[in-house]
Amino acid sequence: MKKKVLSAVLCAAMIVGVVAGCGAPAAETGGSDDAKKTEASGGIAKEDIKVGFVHISDPSDMGYTYNQDLGTQEMQKELGLSDDQIVNKYNVPEGAECDTALRELVDAGCNIIFATSFGYEDYVKEVAAEYPDIQFCHATGLQAKDSGLDNFHNYFASIYEGRYLAGIAAGMKTESNKLGYVAAFPFAEVISGYTAFYLGAKSVNPDVTMDIMYTNSWNDPTVESQVAKALIERGCDVISQHSDSTAPATTAEENGVWQVGYNNDMSEAAPNASLISPRIDWGIYVTEAVQAVIDGEEIPVDWCKGYKDGAVYLSPLNEAIAAEGTQEAIDEAAAAIEAGELHVFAGPLKGVSPEGEEYEVKEGEYYHEQEEQSAPSWLYIIDGCNVVE
Repeated sequence: MKKKVLSAVLCAAMIVGVVAGCGAPAAETGGSDDAKKTEASGGIAKEDIKVGFVHISDPSDMGYTYNQDLGTQEMQKELGLSDDQIVNKYNVPEGAECDTALRELVDAGCNIIFATSFGYEDYVKEVAAEYPDIQFCHATGLQAKDSGLDNFHNYFASIYEGRYLAGIAAGMKTESNKLGYVAAFPFAEVISGYTAFYLGAKSVNPDVTMDIMYTNSWNDPTVESQVAKALIERGCDVISQHSDSTAPATTAEENGVWQVGYNNDMSEAAPNASLISPRIDWGIYVTEAVQAVIDGEEIPVDWCKGYKDGAVYLSPLNEAIAAEGTQEAIDEAAAAIEAGELHVFAGPLKGVSPEGEEYEVKEGEYYHEQEEQSAPSWLYIIDGCNVVE
């Protein structure tokens, strides 16, 4: 299903786009022989490339955008790019503002643009169709493979594997056998994540249940704190999250319970509450994609890597508060995931979608989450997971 990023015809057009966006070609500026060879092969000289990003928040969230920005920094260091080769658009809502931000990055001369929030996809697809010589990469989406566009790509990581492992820490720590989950939206990305988290907890604690409450926002610290507090009042003594801020962590600490974070090691924000956090190393993909543009090579239409590739990992376990034996249990499960012996969504497993559709995974089978597309697709609520209105 991979599509060639640049046809022989478009290579010449891309070089024209590079000249317009990043200055004259090496032959006219007295550039190095390596730069001339790169131009001639359809790539872009490293010193000429410009990389753009559109983010839903900014690194001060200490969560999702913070982690995305770490990936940008990783790429910049790995490839040796200067600060003026990176253009960030922060705090861009998932509306028409995204279209404006994308076009501003085009006008700034960016050769490759990353849009990092789910709701950006329609705008990315539309702008990509207008600028075939610029590469557009969208995180968490699923439309690229059917778009017919050679310059539109989706990417994500199998974070559900990390969530499963982090769930082990929660399942071993809880005393009430009741977990709470601060969830952004009833989307597959979120449902897949909290189901995996719950299954990890249940693997070490068969009696555990979990309440889920939605914030209907990716990043709203006030609402995240309110939801976390409501879950605590319902008897949940370990709080986890698919939301962007540290508010669930600090709320857990303020109320004497424990917490499992996301995107960042939240033990700094809540040292007496934060157990562990599953994270994505976005730098792996961003570096690969930018390097592909430099080399004139194709970018996969749909990219996904997981725990065994290092694209998904865990922050250090907070041994000071974790239950005894937690690290050993996580290590054992992680080894089984890497060996392909443990499948998170293994049967027997039954669930119901938010629309009422029933789904069953039979004994001896497993749901092939993110194996055929990078975007999560598990969206079924299983027994033990209770969505609180």
